[in-house]
Amino acid sequence: MPLEEYKRKRNFSKTPEPEGSVASRKGRELFFCVQKHLASHLHYDFRLEHNGVLLSWAVPKGPSLDPKTKRLAMQTEDHPFDYGEFEGVIPEGYGAGIVMLWDRGTWTPEVADVDAALKKGDLKFTLDGYKLKGSWVLVRTGGRYAGARGGSDQRSWLLIKHKDDWSGDLDITEFAPLSVKSEGDFEDILAADNPAIWQTNRPAKGGDAGTMLGTIIERAAKLKAERASAGAAAPKAARGSRKTKATPAKKTGVKKKTG
Repeated sequence: MPLEEYKRKRNFSKTPEPEGSVASRKGRELFFCVQKHLASHLHYDFRLEHNGVLLSWAVPKGPSLDPKTKRLAMQTEDHPFDYGEFEGVIPEGYGAGIVMLWDRGTWTPEVADVDAALKKGDLKFTLDGYKLKGSWVLVRTGGRYAGARGGSDQRSWLLIKHKDDWSGDLDITEFAPLSVKSEGDFEDILAADNPAIWQTNRPAKGGDAGTMLGTIIERAAKLKAERASAGAAAPKAARGSRKTKATPAKKTGVKKKTG
């Protein structure tokens, strides 16, 4: 059943992620998105709309515009279409961390039958997003994730950019690190939520992700404090402005003009 695995892994009384359902979008352009996800490790969730759900792959190092660079992409459970706009904080449980909508747009298959291409393990397509454009391919591979019995792990793919006008050696993850939805970074997303909830129960511990998260929590707490301070100062300034405006001229020493 579609989305059964997605729903089984989540407690929707705790996670802000959409429960979602299979979408009916016949006749519309196919949607794609990439969500930058700081959980136990930083990775990029690459998602393609197909048959009412989002096919999903976790790309540890993120997409590369260099055709010579092959990025590991581990296929995960299908996600609901509504997930394509999700950006926020998953406080605990499966996938606990910060999710940023890093890119979004439309995609077009370069094959006649997407299901057949997925079964074969060779899906060619064109992306038209804010950051990712042009021709790409997802190729299934056994690699170091080969099964214990010698067979290939069906989850292991490679995401590769084809050579075209949109390819090059620019590191797009470094060049364009921010959200296409909020235009912010991880600390902005966390500050909009509640950075205090992670002080004692962090989703990422140790290593590069843990160090990154610690810095983000500190920045988010500072941002939230600055915004709270600015918000408190604004009403005071407004009240002061109203009081000055209402003060009679004779009490301010300003003489009323005549003539």
